[in-house]
Amino acid sequence: MVARTVAAWWIGQERVAIGSVPPAGSVAGLAGQGVTHVVNCRTHGPVWLRGDLAAERAVFGVARVAHAPMRDLGLGQRPRLWAAAACFTARVLGDQPQARVLIHCSAGCRRSAMLAYAVLRLPGRTAGEAASLVLRYRAGAQLVPAYVHSVERWLAREPAALRRH
Repeated sequence: MVARTVAAWWIGQERVAIGSVPPAGSVAGLAGQGVTHVVNCRTHGPVWLRGDLAAERAVFGVARVAHAPMRDLGLGQRPRLWAAAACFTARVLGDQPQARVLIHCSAGCRRSAMLAYAVLRLPGRTAGEAASLVLRYRAGAQLVPAYVHSVERWLAREPAALRRH
């Protein structure tokens, strides 16, 4: 049996990749692609049915996998669903120089792009810089305006989040 690889688009030198849900049986191969941590942006139902979150936690350990269970409806995203995962990723990248984080949703285009955008904003990149990086390195990425607005509104309400990372 040939192991399938995960399509992951690394964002320049940022140690963050955006990708689609790993194919069944390929999670163990993520480490071979340089992944040390995973953020899964799929909702509870699909991760339960497919078992991807459980597989990621089994391979990497619970402490190296975050869950940001967002629905992809094109509407604003509630920070309670994703902010902890964004802070987790920024903290890992800041504290562990060898860390490389895969952020994925189902197709790797909208929710994962939004979370990568938030992660890039946390250390102080401008909105334009973060958007440019995501769109330049992830073919097919879409920064849904309502999702970006959710990030920017959260950052405006939680300015300490920018200083923590």
